[in-house]
Amino acid sequence: MTDPTPPPDPDPSSGAGDSGSTAAGGLVETVRTILIAFLIAIAVRTFLYEPFNIPSGSMMPTLLKGDYLFVSKLSYGYSRFSFPFSAGPFDGRILQDEPERGDVAVFRNPNDASIDYIKRIVGLPGDRIQVIGGVLHINGEAVKRRRVEDYVTPEGQVVAQYVETLPNGLEHRILEAKGDAAFLDNTPLFTVPAGHYFGMGDNRDQSQDSRMLSLVGYIPAENLIGRADVLFWSVEDQVVLWKPWTWPTGVRYGRLFDGVD
Repeated sequence: MTDPTPPPDPDPSSGAGDSGSTAAGGLVETVRTILIAFLIAIAVRTFLYEPFNIPSGSMMPTLLKGDYLFVSKLSYGYSRFSFPFSAGPFDGRILQDEPERGDVAVFRNPNDASIDYIKRIVGLPGDRIQVIGGVLHINGEAVKRRRVEDYVTPEGQVVAQYVETLPNGLEHRILEAKGDAAFLDNTPLFTVPAGHYFGMGDNRDQSQDSRMLSLVGYIPAENLIGRADVLFWSVEDQVVLWKPWTWPTGVRYGRLFDGVD
């Protein structure tokens, strides 16, 4: 009886080759997954919703410094400003839908397109807008407002607060921190050009808005980015992301997931 022939030695290079192919394939798949996730995120930010944060108190009491909100890109259609780095491949707007009076809108400052602003749209194309003694007038009619309880700012300042009712029935709160005789409480008559809008901050005496033609002025439809829809996060000034112990007392839990009216 002859001894059985031993099996051939395995090719030492075959295992290394399989391992190398597997590793390379895993790396390609990881890069592919990251790229797909990145493209989806860009598409959502461009065409659906984009997050914004509020850096100032010009929209108090509706929005506070430290609020984070989602802005609906669907609401007004799309322009070059809808795209990252304002790199849209066209001029004007497509799939345009007009803002409604009272919308809280994010837009690019007409005098400096690198800056995002957020204001309430109070004037539509063709409207005549004027502020007289602190009272907003639209097309020659005083906008109704009623005095309500004082508002206490996050800094502890007590200021006069009103509920303003726009001609379409929309109600929202405004502040008059300096009474009705501040710099922007008496303005010339503004006539909103075709294809433009007039925006004002709810914190009327602490807002740079369309009343200041050299700084903001009329808002071209092309500059609109979207409508502020919902708050998803809100924090006090002392909250620091990398200091978790500041979170429990610094998060404004009552504002989370509130709609923007």
